[in-house]
Amino acid sequence: MKLTAKRKLFIETAEEIWGKGAVLDKSKIEAVTSKIGGAKIPGWFRWSACGGVWDTGLGRGEYRLPDISDGTLVFPRFKFEPWESETDTAVAITTTYVPEPDKEESAVMEYHNPMEKMIPEVDSIYVPFGHFKDVKSIIKSRMYYPAFITGLSGNGKTMMVEQACAAAKREFVRVNITIETDEDDLLGHYSLIDGNTVWQDGPVVVAMERGAVLLLDEIDLASNKIMCLQPVLEGKGVFLKKVNRFVKPAPGFNVLATANTKGKGSEDGRFVFTNIMNEAFLERFPITIEQEYPSVSVEKKILNKVFNKLGKPDSEFADKLVRWADIIRKTFKEGAVDEIIATRRLVHIANAFAIFGSRMKAIELCVNRFDEDTKQSFLDLYSKVDADAFESDSSGETEAEEAHRMLDEESEENLNPF
Repeated sequence: MKLTAKRKLFIETAEEIWGKGAVLDKSKIEAVTSKIGGAKIPGWFRWSACGGVWDTGLGRGEYRLPDISDGTLVFPRFKFEPWESETDTAVAITTTYVPEPDKEESAVMEYHNPMEKMIPEVDSIYVPFGHFKDVKSIIKSRMYYPAFITGLSGNGKTMMVEQACAAAKREFVRVNITIETDEDDLLGHYSLIDGNTVWQDGPVVVAMERGAVLLLDEIDLASNKIMCLQPVLEGKGVFLKKVNRFVKPAPGFNVLATANTKGKGSEDGRFVFTNIMNEAFLERFPITIEQEYPSVSVEKKILNKVFNKLGKPDSEFADKLVRWADIIRKTFKEGAVDEIIATRRLVHIANAFAIFGSRMKAIELCVNRFDEDTKQSFLDLYSKVDADAFESDSSGETEAEEAHRMLDEESEENLNPF
């Protein structure tokens, strides 16, 4: 990397304040840049393999000043030993930089993600149910024990894993899988940053090195490219062939996966683009957890917490929504309807009610995604569960009915101008 006049000024100013070879954190860098009127954190310095003392276990980035005594930028090689705390474990990280004289644009570097805390926040409205205790037990054990979690859409599979990590104070890395997800997305890839070719670890490698919980969300959407995770699912290391580096999982690393199917595809066509997954891949998950919708009592607690958080407490509405959804789910199991009202959709209705202030309007807007027959049957059913809401909300008039009424009134006015 070239030693330009601006870079030299930055380093010399930093040396005057903090000394040669000093390790700078964000506040120290800003003190230097404010003195010389530059950027808050110069891109060339922040992304340099030398400067990036990314993972010190302190929860913030720190950067070492390069040596410019011979008129060039000299970036040393750093290697950090493993460290441990009560709740987290990190592994040794090696950062290298290979300069090409007078070819800054083609410099190749290796970049490791900053060690920012990735423990999810506890959600105040979350109500544990179903297999929450089982998932939390697996996560708290810090054993490598992959689990496959399956269940219908909107029943809290992903949130269960996230909140179990929050309760156990474990780091959580979520990857949303699609048909396009491949090895580069998962394990790592080269990117062009500030004119430099930089290797960036993928989320799987980040989770492995940090001893975090890795969630492969909607895994049944994956193609055969997901097979690159075979050694990872065996609890072994993985070789990154593009950078000639072998990554071993740190203690505490684990893999959980969520899916709407059991990896056998969707026979009824409800979950389009889900795939039949490789049997050898599925066999690497020791257990499969079947997540159901919450019970009536639990779902009431969830909705009441949502209404209270929105500043619209309405236990009666919550009770009737849950009764309505429960009838629809029972009807769905009997095969009488093709659609279902998920817990997630009940939360959508609660939010819509907080915005529009009308029960029927909130429900109608949130069931508009279904075909006309299903939508109307759901609305008719709710009108029987909550007759008062049907009568009081805009006289039960839909937008279409309102439009027809207005047209009729306008026609009458034209026919009878007096």
